[in-house]
Amino acid sequence: MDRTILHCDCNAFYASVETLLDPSLDAGPMAVCGDPESRHGIILAKNEKAKRFGVTTAETIWQARRKCPELRLIPPHRDEYVRISRQCNELYLGYTDLVDPFGIDESFLDVTGSLHLFGTGEQIANELRRRMREEIGLTISVGVSWNRAYAKLGSDYKKPDATTVFSRENYQKLVWSLPVNTLLYVGKRAADRLSALGVHTIGDLAACDRALAHSVFGKMGDTLWRYARGEDDEPVRSFYEEREVKSVGNSMTFSHNLLGETECHFGITALCDTVGRRLRRRGLRCQTVQLIIRDPDFRNISRQVTLDRPTDSTRMLIDTAMSIWRARWKPEKPVRLLAVTAMNLLPAEAAGEQLSLFDGADGLKNVDKQRSLDRAMDALREKFGTDAVQYGSAVKKKK
Repeated sequence: MDRTILHCDCNAFYASVETLLDPSLDAGPMAVCGDPESRHGIILAKNEKAKRFGVTTAETIWQARRKCPELRLIPPHRDEYVRISRQCNELYLGYTDLVDPFGIDESFLDVTGSLHLFGTGEQIANELRRRMREEIGLTISVGVSWNRAYAKLGSDYKKPDATTVFSRENYQKLVWSLPVNTLLYVGKRAADRLSALGVHTIGDLAACDRALAHSVFGKMGDTLWRYARGEDDEPVRSFYEEREVKSVGNSMTFSHNLLGETECHFGITALCDTVGRRLRRRGLRCQTVQLIIRDPDFRNISRQVTLDRPTDSTRMLIDTAMSIWRARWKPEKPVRLLAVTAMNLLPAEAAGEQLSLFDGADGLKNVDKQRSLDRAMDALREKFGTDAVQYGSAVKKKK
């Protein structure tokens, strides 16, 4: 028997939550963004009225205001977004425990085992939409299908506040005619590569040779080919299932462009300090360190280094990230954003010693000293707060 999968997507989530907090925001075009006076001036979300003026997510504030001079700008209230997101998932949990959040504003639901209680997938979707409006004050779009990939397509098919059903009877007509870039995990670059091969729609991808998709994208090509054909069998996990931590990272967009090794070292130190502390708190060590650098024109480079042995040492994270920076970045080039991510994680007890026998006694002393320093700083923060002591100087905002 086919499963019944729902994908529930909150419409304009950040903007909608802000309107719940301040109903006057519904009167005209509004967007959620960072501080308009700083480099954090990027549009994070917009309401439907702003969308009609052509305001788009991720554009700069000055671009948005040029399109819509009367645009009202609101700073984000992240704690409220988390609170409302929890309320949404609590509503979903009234119908099934198989609720798998896919970001703060969307979740997959497997309601196969609940159909005898609440009706068809479409009926459950419509009831969720009604209750979301009446009880929480948001609208959602819901896709209904027998697999996750098509359910996700369904929630994007009609917006706002709509239910779309992609069934065995209609999917070839409705889904296969959609542009290939609407399929889950097909971004712009992937769509461009597929287009060069003559694959423009989801149906084109479904009809192509699986070996062709594999030759272009590897294992991800196999996945995309199955998604296009409706053969996605990935389960919807229980909301209560413990999630495996696959990476630990931190990023920062700076209030001024960083120039030179000294300023970038300060930024990387602050990021690695947080990442190292999170690793130790979770009892994890990483085998790979990734550094992302973004320039003022929003061009990114991303590089990673695999370590000789797993680490949770803040000093090792800093040294590794800085080695990437020195190898891949010219000191005279300005930096807008830095991100450090610890990847390929292992439990500390399974990772073994962070030192090989070939490092000798001096190396062992250095590792012990570093561990003692990390633990002492962690203990101080635990007692006096995370800002009580910092590993190196933070990058300060220029006046």
